[in-house]
Amino acid sequence: MDQWFFAEGNSQQRGPLPADELIALYRSSRIALDTLVWRDGMAQWQPLETVAAEIGLDIPPVADTVETPAPGPAVPPALPATPAAPVTPAPPVAVPPPRKGLSGCAIVGIVAAVIVVLVLIVGAVLAAIALPVYQEYVARSKTSEALVTLAPIKLAVAGFHGEYGRCPVNDDEGFLPAESYADGAIGAVRIGRFDNGHCGVEAELTVPGSPSLDGKLLWLDYNGAGHWECSGEPDDKYLPLECHG
Repeated sequence: MDQWFFAEGNSQQRGPLPADELIALYRSSRIALDTLVWRDGMAQWQPLETVAAEIGLDIPPVADTVETPAPGPAVPPALPATPAAPVTPAPPVAVPPPRKGLSGCAIVGIVAAVIVVLVLIVGAVLAAIALPVYQEYVARSKTSEALVTLAPIKLAVAGFHGEYGRCPVNDDEGFLPAESYADGAIGAVRIGRFDNGHCGVEAELTVPGSPSLDGKLLWLDYNGAGHWECSGEPDDKYLPLECHG
């Protein structure tokens, strides 16, 4: 089964995940037809719409609509011309002296000060709401980045098991010491066999300043028959969909 990646916001890479999960993301409006997707064997990223037939995604046809312009408002006929009435000059009116009070500039200054205070209050409220959401998004992007880094190691483990009939370990032919795999959000990768007898990849995350991820472990479990399972110590909200417990 092909494993797909997609670009969230066409900038952050997500995946891998099977085609049916890609379809579910589209139907839940998390991705759109112009979202970029990719799988092994494709020369470059393509919009989801161009691979819809390949993954079995039915796209409903879009009906063409023609807007009928609304009729403009009726224009009344011009009034007939009438002779101008003679103008009688008005008697002079006594103008009262100006009352004391706030000048126009003072009123404008007070209004501006009130607006500034309201903007600061609203900005503080929005920041308090947006900061945790942004931090959660950054953490999710780090775990997704780590899984992309681990993808070549998964291929090497499966190939070694198929050739030698056993799970590889660090320093086996084609495999490096654990700390040599440090890259981006990954500090070390340990390769071996889990207690259930399956081949395993254990990645230690290194994300300074993020206690929800820093030092936590990701596990990739290979059953020897082409199937991988993903799990980890971080909360599910920080993990890609395929790693949710």
